Amino acid sequence: MAIQTITWMSAFLCLAQVFSMPMPCQLQGQLVRTTHNLLRDMGGHFPLECLQENVFMAFPATSFATSGLSSGAAKAIYETLKNIDTLFGTDELPTMWDQQKLEYFQNIIYRQIEESECMMGSMSSVDTSDYPIRAEGLKTYFGNIAAVLKEKNFSYCAWEVVRKELLYTLEFILKHTSDSLLWSNRT
Repeated sequence: MAIQTITWMSAFLCLAQVFSMPMPCQLQGQLVRTTHNLLRDMGGHFPLECLQENVFMAFPATSFATSGLSSGAAKAIYETLKNIDTLFGTDELPTMWDQQKLEYFQNIIYRQIEESECMMGSMSSVDTSDYPIRAEGLKTYFGNIAAVLKEKNFSYCAWEVVRKELLYTLEFILKHTSDSLLWSNRT
């Protein structure tokens, strides 16, 4: 028991050191990848018992579309992280998930939001005319996700549907966002 505690504390201190290093005023590709992996690993595969509660939610792919240096897409990713943080800000999270991975996930989401706030302020001088259209798609998408949670009383299966959707969202961002847009720390 003591060895396991020491191992976990050592891992935590190591991660705390790595994640506390100063980074440039950008979203970090490595942190988005880590966020995705933690979300994936905290609950495993989508549970068979939740298949009947799985619902289709139209994904707003156009909210993340990029062509060159689009600050609208950067703001969309920032808003996505804020929406994820809001969803996971409840006390009604599944206890079946790996609680340590869940906590790391929440901390990294929060860190990404904090670190990219300076980037959002610096974008006021860059063209963001396409952002209102992107924002409307995100608002609808995350509104639907929140509605599923509420409608299903924050049940385990509702959270699994949310986790599935957010995994897809983070994977889409990692695969389809221009490398030059945000990522200073490629994976």
